[in-house]
Amino acid sequence: MTEDKEWRIALAGNPNTGKSTLFNALTGLRQHTGNWPGKTVVHAEGSFTYNDKTYKIIDLPGTYSLLSNSADEEVARDFIIFEKPDVTIVVLDATALERNLNLALQVLEMTDQVIVCINLIDEARKKGIEINKSLLAKKLGVPVLTISARNGEGIDELLKTIDLMVKGKIKTNPIKIQYSPDIEEKIAKLIPLVTKLFGTEYPARWVALRLLDGDHSLLDALKRDYHSSVRRLTANGYPCSC
Repeated sequence: MTEDKEWRIALAGNPNTGKSTLFNALTGLRQHTGNWPGKTVVHAEGSFTYNDKTYKIIDLPGTYSLLSNSADEEVARDFIIFEKPDVTIVVLDATALERNLNLALQVLEMTDQVIVCINLIDEARKKGIEINKSLLAKKLGVPVLTISARNGEGIDELLKTIDLMVKGKIKTNPIKIQYSPDIEEKIAKLIPLVTKLFGTEYPARWVALRLLDGDHSLLDALKRDYHSSVRRLTANGYPCSC
């Protein structure tokens, strides 16, 4: 791996999970905001260094899902799928874990480079809530950490986990959600077609699910990204018969 590479991290999570607090804790004053291209959605990114590695961290809009029901959801979805961050951190609220896990499961269908970060663990303790992060990690198939971003608790462990993941020293095996037999049959028929069109560029199972869901926004985004990729290849001297 190239040591001078700038590694990219995406921060995803429901609103009010302390995601922006974690963003601030990691980046300090090394951050700036603007708007996502063509959107009125705020774009925040910053940077930090750890173990002589430089990281750019992108604070995605807070969303409850990635099903393109709003501009915020489309921005978060498109960044994970098309920009392919080296690590996606999903921030969950320790006091509302069941509700927050829906987003985590959606992200796990899109990428396997995921760290689940359960924030507000101090508030959970006050309410007598105990979280077995080892068991949860085993079930989800990715690292699960508990933190309190505002108190700095667990930040060192998070940084170490990020470092190990970008070094390829953490092997993940994300949970695969099983749907009804009818849906699984349709997914199985679509996956070879998606793979034929896009190869391994996108997670075929996830794309198949979105096609079955009638996600026209994703179809438009896939077309834009596909044609953009063709233009880049042609500009760089690669022949393309697409």
